[in-house]
Amino acid sequence: MKYSIWNLIRNGLAHHEKWPTAWRDAQPKSQYDVVIIGGGGHGLATAYYLAKEHGITNIAVLEKGYVGGGNTGRNTEIVRSNYLWDQAAHLYEFSLKLWQGLSRELNFNVMYSKRGVLSLGHSLQEMRDIARRVNANRLNGIDSELLTAEEVKEFVPIINTSANARYPILGASLQRRGGTARHDAVAWGFARAANARGIDIIQHCEVTGIRRENGRVTGVETSRGVIKAKKIGVAVAGSSGIIADMAGFRLPIETHPLQAWVTEPIKPILDSVIMSNAVHAYVSQTDRGELLAGAGIDSYLGYAQHGSFSVIEHAVASLVELFPIFSRLRLMRQWGGIVDTSPDACPIIGPTPVDGLYFNCGWGTGGYKATPGSGWVFAYTIANDRPHQLNAPFSLDRFATGQLIDEHGAAGVAH
Repeated sequence: MKYSIWNLIRNGLAHHEKWPTAWRDAQPKSQYDVVIIGGGGHGLATAYYLAKEHGITNIAVLEKGYVGGGNTGRNTEIVRSNYLWDQAAHLYEFSLKLWQGLSRELNFNVMYSKRGVLSLGHSLQEMRDIARRVNANRLNGIDSELLTAEEVKEFVPIINTSANARYPILGASLQRRGGTARHDAVAWGFARAANARGIDIIQHCEVTGIRRENGRVTGVETSRGVIKAKKIGVAVAGSSGIIADMAGFRLPIETHPLQAWVTEPIKPILDSVIMSNAVHAYVSQTDRGELLAGAGIDSYLGYAQHGSFSVIEHAVASLVELFPIFSRLRLMRQWGGIVDTSPDACPIIGPTPVDGLYFNCGWGTGGYKATPGSGWVFAYTIANDRPHQLNAPFSLDRFATGQLIDEHGAAGVAH
């Protein structure tokens, strides 16, 4: 069923009791052309674009929990494309353009809000780096502005621009097309659109092994039986190393907890996204009125979906100094995701040493904002057995050839 005002009225007259389910609770078949491991944003987007762009519909998306229940449902919803290096900037800009028309394409409101993203500068060196990034963005055709401290205050009146602050604000970069998008709506929208094209979304189906024969994948072993597949795409974020180990090779990634939290809801007070690399904190206000904040990754390795209190304590103290008006708010919930970080802070998207097995991983803290673009290029790679020009620089073999992209410190916050 297509969502529209007419269907809303029609179902309203029927007391909203006749809406169909957004997607089927599919049962696994014995064999598929493509199996996607991971039912988050990247995995579902990959399945959707495989069907839409390449006509491949005999696909199963396997999720060990429920759709969008992993990192997709645990991030801070930030969407932007103002990265420094050409390779990253082109991929994220492609994704941002997809974000802008995604609600119409999926016939599902992903609540993309073009509210502007500010990256604050607190030192002369940081302002030089910001100016460099702004100029690089403009050369790549990406909107980016350099603001003074006075212009920051005008854009965000509640922010503390006092010269006596522990982290005084000297200026910022601004991407006006950046903003936020509702994370669970993104997962649900892609799941619904993929289901409409005949793709099986199989929840509560954990992959326990990768079957291979003569150096090529033949299927997966799951908690619901063996499923044969000609090709397998993996998009499982922090669990990527576990799946790679099942396939007999190692990935150059580490897994860390990444935390976020929300306050009690308040009236609208912050209509943009504020990020600070110096204090590793970022904050925005949700449509429900909660302040949604996050920090950098925990320094230790682990697969636990929670982090250490010291990270929250440091980030909250810094945010309260930037926004003294927030000091009396209560924290309501805190959670964590598990992110996979690569040595050059850029993703790995492409084939692996095992024929027919493809990985989409290593996004670190920047995976959510790339969701539609990542799914599009990953689908292209799986369908054509070769990477698209946008993801060709993000191959696994760059760590052997030395052609690293090194987005560390260039991305504005966290990495």
